[in-house]
Order: sequence, then C-alpha cells, then structure tokens
Amino acid sequence: MKHKTLVAALLAAAGMQGLPALAQSSVTIYGLIDTGIVFENGGSAGSVTKLTSGISGGSRIGFKGTEDLGGGMSAVFLLETGFQNDTGALGQGGLLFGRQSYVGLNGGYGSITAGRQYTPQYLTLSMVDPFGTGYAGDAANLMPNTGNGASRMDNTVKYTSPKLAGFTGELAYGFGEVAGSTKASSQLGAALGYSNGPLNVRLGYHGRNNDTVTTSTSTGRSTLLGATYDFGPVKLHAAYGINKGVNSSPLRTAGNPYGTAIAPVASTDSADMLIGVTVPFGGVHTFLASYIRKDDKTSFNQDADQFAVGYRYALSKRTDLYAMYAHINNKNNAGYTVGSSIESGSGSSAWNLGIRHTF
Repeated sequence: MKHKTLVAALLAAAGMQGLPALAQSSVTIYGLIDTGIVFENGGSAGSVTKLTSGISGGSRIGFKGTEDLGGGMSAVFLLETGFQNDTGALGQGGLLFGRQSYVGLNGGYGSITAGRQYTPQYLTLSMVDPFGTGYAGDAANLMPNTGNGASRMDNTVKYTSPKLAGFTGELAYGFGEVAGSTKASSQLGAALGYSNGPLNVRLGYHGRNNDTVTTSTSTGRSTLLGATYDFGPVKLHAAYGINKGVNSSPLRTAGNPYGTAIAPVASTDSADMLIGVTVPFGGVHTFLASYIRKDDKTSFNQDADQFAVGYRYALSKRTDLYAMYAHINNKNNAGYTVGSSIESGSGSSAWNLGIRHTF
C-alpha cells in the first residue's frame, strides 16, 4: 500500500503554525485490480468465455483515514469504489462509493461507524470460506452472503467492540427508511468472534424485515457458525448455517438458467454445510479446496452440492496468478450457478485463469 500522510511539518515550513491536529492525521490510498479469463458451461443458453474483472475480489480503489482526537479517541472514515477494469465501468450498479462508505469514531470502547458497510454475516462467511467469497469456488454460490443476498447494508450504524480475552463482537442496524413504518425493510446484523493462536471461531447473524407499509411478510433470518484452524502446513475450514424465512437464501441468478420445466424457487428453509482446506507450500504456492452442501428443507427439496479446487502462485507479496475450478450438482430443478466474487454465473461449472494485484 502507498501511504499519503498529511504532515503538519509541511504547513510549518510554509509558516503556518498552531495546527497540531494535522500532525496526527493520515489518509491511505489502497486498491485491488483483478482480471482473468472465465469459461462457464452447463447453462441452457450455452457456454460462455469472457475476459472479466473482479474474479477473486472486486477491483477497487479506496481511501481511508484517521485523525487523532486525543484521549485515545480518533475519527475514522473509509470511501471505497468498485470498478470493472475490463471495461472501465463503475461497479455496484454505478454507485460512486458502492463498496463501502462510512465515517465514525474509534477508541478504547471499540468503534461506531455510520454509512454503507459490510454485514457481520458476510464477514463471517468471508472468514471461513477458503476462497474468501471469491473465484469460482465462492461459497456465496450456495450460501447466502446475508439474509437478503447482499454483502453490504445501506443506512447502517455499526458497533465493533475491542478485543477482550480473545473475543470480539459486532452489532449493526440498517434503517429501512420507509415512510409510515420504522420496521419495514430494516435490517439487523450481529456477530461474536473468538481468536486464539491458530483457532478462529465466529458466529454471524443477519435478519431482514420484508414488510411494506401495507403487507406483512416473514423476516429473512440467516445464522452461520464458522471456524478455521491453522496447523501450519494445512489450514482447515468448517461452517454450518441455518436460513429461515423469505429472502433468507435467495438465488444469485434470477430466472431459469437451466431451462427446466419447473423454475427454481428460492428456499425459505435451508441448512448449509462447508468444509475446506488451504495448503500453502514452497513459500509461493497455495492449494485451495472446498465442498459445500445446500439442504433445502422445503417441499421443493432443491438441494445442491458444490466442489471447488484452486491454485495460486505468488509472483510477489502483492501480485499473484491463479487457476480455479468449481462444479455444482443441482437436484430437483434447483437453479444454483457457479459465479465469482461479483458475478452470479450462467451455468453449473466454471474455470478461472487470472492475475490479481494489490496496492
């Protein structure tokens, strides 16, 4: 990362004194550029070969900063925009800072931030997935990012606790902002984590109120328990999730990607199971693998299984090459597709060959 710091000494050199706060303020510019070739097949529309962006993680550029307010407290902000470097278009539907946009305070009590932010549920899934919710092996192909199928919440106030005896906690509330109702479209997220040496455990929850002013609908609720244990030569990953209610486990691909006689139906009662491994070796090589099972407990019984394998080669600390493959077995007209970090995919199998650079 390249750090650009606002230093009060520059102002002092110009003869401007009496601004001590600027000496303790900083702004960091950072980013990620990811581009690769994707080959998808298995969909009714036929195979697709494309050059695309954001396979491992969405290409982005961000600005984050902090200002020391004294007494152990600081002001913080983060602005992060996503883009498609294969076309130059903005990501997240054209939002300027669609990836993250928040401001807040940080201190010994933890941090409070307000704006567009990642949900505690998504951060739980990202922590436990060997593929980091990216590449063809993205766990979000079968497992919900959150209770409403998105990794971020708008209009959100989030509290993150300091680490105490290995434990951390998060609590987030997203305002629905619907006239005539304080509950409609509101969201609630929470997480509890524990970290001690090679062990990381995290429990995440997300709930979305699906009501409108005139209609009441069941709340979508997703709960995910995940853990990793790093033995050194091998890191193990495991997770189990329960999803209940409307929008608890939405399909990433709308419509009927396989052209079945009976269209896929988003489950309102399901359980997810994930197991995986990360195997670094030789200092520059990493092998990834995972297996995910989606158990649809509704009468449609639209279960699915995903197998994924991958390999990364580090050219440096900031640049790597990768090759990934995943395949989904859909049952009873299920409509799950193999996508990547920012794409939902078009079929049951996909290959990724690409390069990723961070700065």
